[in-house]
Amino acid sequence: MFDRYEAGERAVLVHINFTQEGEWEDLSECEMLVSSAGVTTLQVITGSRQAPHPKYYVGEGKAQEIAQAVMQTEAEVVIFNHALSPAQERNLEQLCQCRVIDRTGLILDIFAQRARTHEGKLQVELAQLRHLSTRLVRGWTHLERQKGGIGLRGPGETQLETDRRLLRERIKAILRRLEKVAKQREQGRRARNRAEVPTISLVGYTNAGKSTLFNRITEAGVYAADQLFATLDPTLRRIQLEDVGNAILADTVGFIRHLPHDLVAAFKATLQETQEADILLHVVDASDERFRDNIRAVDDVLAEIEADEVPVLLVMNKIDNMESQQPRIERDDEGIPRIVWVSAMEGLGIELLFQALTERLSGKIVQYQLCIPPEHQGRMRSFFFKNRSILQESYDQQGNLLISIRMQQADWSRLEKREHAVLSDFIVT
Repeated sequence: MFDRYEAGERAVLVHINFTQEGEWEDLSECEMLVSSAGVTTLQVITGSRQAPHPKYYVGEGKAQEIAQAVMQTEAEVVIFNHALSPAQERNLEQLCQCRVIDRTGLILDIFAQRARTHEGKLQVELAQLRHLSTRLVRGWTHLERQKGGIGLRGPGETQLETDRRLLRERIKAILRRLEKVAKQREQGRRARNRAEVPTISLVGYTNAGKSTLFNRITEAGVYAADQLFATLDPTLRRIQLEDVGNAILADTVGFIRHLPHDLVAAFKATLQETQEADILLHVVDASDERFRDNIRAVDDVLAEIEADEVPVLLVMNKIDNMESQQPRIERDDEGIPRIVWVSAMEGLGIELLFQALTERLSGKIVQYQLCIPPEHQGRMRSFFFKNRSILQESYDQQGNLLISIRMQQADWSRLEKREHAVLSDFIVT
């Protein structure tokens, strides 16, 4: 469809420092992104500007320097650590005689490599097509030619118009399929809400250790690696919390500074798990000197997907890389857990994380001594056993079940509705 240079695995990396704070990017993070994409960096070109140049993004002299570096290193692709306009990409490609990819295109490429599920692949394709559709505007000259050949001569649509139409149709088809996925996810969420199962969603900057923590808590065996965007497809697992019972833990895609809007839109169905969660575990790489900036970047994305109202428990991870930090819970003035310091890799502080989650999720706890006659023991004991609320049990000489139970007020209220005729008679005062 496109008359563009082929991209390879050997790249010249371009990073510009801007005095405007909104344009700021991190060079080391870009190098990690390039490495995660499986690309070898041959040379890094840096520079400073007050604002992007409209033609090449960089100045004319710097653009010539990039082209010279491409020729000397025989690089196959130039990767910019910034968002380029379609015209800037095209101008740079003509000058460098090789493929030029911006930060958004690089992130999309990593996502395309990591997608495993049908839903993940659809979401990535949707984001790529939306990104590509802007590259068709005032596109390459061959796309403006009208189609020729028998049956196609005359005032038919140009190749560019055909490609635009095909893109629109493909995007519509993907949106329809993703709508079905969203409905299925919604049904699952409704079922969990009916069962009053709380959902805990892991969020955080990419490579903060979310999947390692997820595996440590659930023993799920989810792929975890020291690279950006190791997790793409969401994973849900059931866990047990004392005084809470069953809960659902969701591992989600990592966030990044200036996450492309196309990706946020495409992954709406996935990120819905974050919006609908009862609490967010915001995992932070505490050993990263830029961790405060990363927290702000995650908060920005949460605001963008309208999940900034969900309660948050901050998890300061990777304390094994720090000398002075020990596992602990930090509480606010009301005694509510706000921050937990852990090491998911070493398993330090995991019991404290469970304790903090229990405190944040559990409502009012009730405790009763019950004396249940034989004719009601089966179903009553079954309910308490499934709810993991039995503290102690024994039988008296008449065969009555003497049982001590501890459970959430909400579960007790649900049982009272079902057994209102007899339950009050069982309570031992």
